[in-house]
Amino acid sequence: MWDDDENEWEDENEFDPESSRDQTYSHPIMKKALEIVSLTHAIVGSLDEARKELYGGIMMESAMVLGAKFAGANGIEDYILKMENATVMKIHARSLRTMTYQLAMEETHAEEHLELLRKAIDEFKLLFVDWVKTFDPTDRYDDGWGLFL
Repeated sequence: MWDDDENEWEDENEFDPESSRDQTYSHPIMKKALEIVSLTHAIVGSLDEARKELYGGIMMESAMVLGAKFAGANGIEDYILKMENATVMKIHARSLRTMTYQLAMEETHAEEHLELLRKAIDEFKLLFVDWVKTFDPTDRYDDGWGLFL
């Protein structure tokens, strides 16, 4: 049963996880997502304890989801799964940007610090729009949920 020739499983186009990881982390969207995480971490780190507890987790989650969902979408071809990940990314980017206005209303930070994060999110959005245009809508697997069909 297990005595089959090992070469039977080899494929010329074998998946190379290191190459895939390098491709993902060198992509401009991932670089911008990591910048957003750093900026968000700095802002959250300077909040007082009450606001850190109230906003910190939400902000860090939104920032970190951007890169995680990009990595998930970048590693697949299926249009529906790519669109699902892209939608989650959009929601979290918008939420994070909205939080900068909440912090501004509460006067927790200098406007310049919050504007740095907003600018990074705006730059992310431009990269995101170009990236979504590369999705192939004909490469889809109907998962039965009826979205993006």
